Amino acid sequence: MANTPQAKKRIRRNTARTVVNKNRVSRIRTLVKKVENAVAAGDKDAAATALKAAQPEMARGVAKGVLHKNTVARKFSRLTKSVNAIA
Repeated sequence: MANTPQAKKRIRRNTARTVVNKNRVSRIRTLVKKVENAVAAGDKDAAATALKAAQPEMARGVAKGVLHKNTVARKFSRLTKSVNAIA
C-alpha cells in the first residue's frame, strides 16, 4: 500500500484516468463495429457516415495516448478500403 502523499495521489489519479480511458476505448470500439456492420450489410451510405463519425474519435484516442498511432492508422486504412470496396 502507498505510504507517501504523492503515491496516494497517484493512485487516485490513476483510477480516475482508467475510467475515462476505458470509456474512450469502448466508444471507439462501438463506432468501429458500426462501420463493420454497415459494410457487412452492404450499405455504403451508412458505412461512409459511420466511418466519418469514427475517424475523429479514433484520432482523439491517439492524441490522448489511449491507442497507438500505427494501430489507428491501420484501422483507418482497412475500414476506408472496405467502405470503398462496397459496390
